[in-house]
Amino acid sequence: MYRFKAIDHIQLAAPKGCEDTARKFFIDILGFEEIEKPEELKKRGGVWFRSGRTQVHIGVEEPFTPAKKAHPAFEIENIDALKKHLLANGVEVIEDNNLPGANRFYTTDPFGNRIELLEWI
Repeated sequence: MYRFKAIDHIQLAAPKGCEDTARKFFIDILGFEEIEKPEELKKRGGVWFRSGRTQVHIGVEEPFTPAKKAHPAFEIENIDALKKHLLANGVEVIEDNNLPGANRFYTTDPFGNRIELLEWI
């Protein structure tokens, strides 16, 4: 018998040369920390981040097309503060009130990948 314990990480695709732009968004705006990629994987490009137990891996994909429908959803504590922070940093927030019991909105990373942010009420 087996069971799923947790999501270890999510991966978002980005174009070649994305690393500095990804760092500005995930570290400077969202507050993640960069984590070291294994040596063998470094040559592929991209960059990895962590916030608590949540990891986001940015992987290079050529040709690159952003994910407009598929997306990660991050559960947030104090989502209103995050929303204000994103808006103050020029990050677009797309309101959505269609999930009962949740305060949520969408945004995109600098590469156009959709990201859901929600707080259960």
